[in-house]
Amino acid sequence: MNLEDFDYELPKELIAQEPATPRSNSRLMIVRNNNIEHKHFSDIIDYLEKGDTLVINESKVSHAKLIGKKSTGAKAEIILEKKIVGGYLCRIKTSKPNAGTEFIFKNNLKATIISRNNDKFKIKFNKQPSTQLILPTPPYIKQKIKDKDYQTVFAKQQGSLAAPTAGLHFTNDILKKIKKKGVNIAKVCLHISFGTFLPIKDNDFSKHKMDKETFSINKTNADIINNTKGRLITVGTTSLKTLESANYNNGNIQPTKGDSNVFIYPGHKFKSKTSAMITNFHLPKSTLLLLVSAFYGRSRMLNAYNEAVKKKYRFFSLGDAMLLIK
Repeated sequence: MNLEDFDYELPKELIAQEPATPRSNSRLMIVRNNNIEHKHFSDIIDYLEKGDTLVINESKVSHAKLIGKKSTGAKAEIILEKKIVGGYLCRIKTSKPNAGTEFIFKNNLKATIISRNNDKFKIKFNKQPSTQLILPTPPYIKQKIKDKDYQTVFAKQQGSLAAPTAGLHFTNDILKKIKKKGVNIAKVCLHISFGTFLPIKDNDFSKHKMDKETFSINKTNADIINNTKGRLITVGTTSLKTLESANYNNGNIQPTKGDSNVFIYPGHKFKSKTSAMITNFHLPKSTLLLLVSAFYGRSRMLNAYNEAVKKKYRFFSLGDAMLLIK
């Protein structure tokens, strides 16, 4: 297989530009082998059983985006990835950014590029950025959205540059009903890097290198996962990636903290006992489409995606969801 095997046709009008209201009113495609049902996310409770464990990602999106201009007047966007000695590592969207380029933002905030390493830059500010920072949103969302619409209701640990979007469909009411049904909830954390939006450049996708992403699973939640009597169900690609990045001992997940750059694509041998997954619809030829294809099979995934296009599901971060049941 190569990257072209993970392409599909998507009309632009199906790329969601705003969330469903309420969140749980988004559509939900149930995929069980080759059978497909069409529901709404509020129906998710009917597909969960007592003894199941739902794994959620508690990461919270950081205010890390700056919009301003170069000293020459050209528009500029900066995404702060990491604070380092003497400045920040960041991504920059503007014309010809190089060492020495200066940027101007609101409230007399200024920045200068110190050095460049491929697509990453080191910059230094004249003062600490604070009120100028906004939430970064995916490049395919063209309109401004409210901060609360791009955070999950269970977001706790700040550090992501993108939302774990499968979790955006949950409301506090749905979580209460899930717990009341006897479903366990295990909380993990993986801070999503900007690399989640970067395209795969080589048709031989195995050559693609993933950005490092910080993750953690503590003992309490590792025990919940290991003591699961029903099915292990991950909410989103990031929760599954966290489980696949962790250490295991005799099949049991261990409390783990570190950096993950695991790239999951068809042929991956899964360490976790995940048997179902809630996820959104991902971009063609993306690392996330490769991940769900590794979990559920390329042909079954593409058949489901083609069905979603026919039924006019809403795609990507603010779009609809699917439940994949093995």
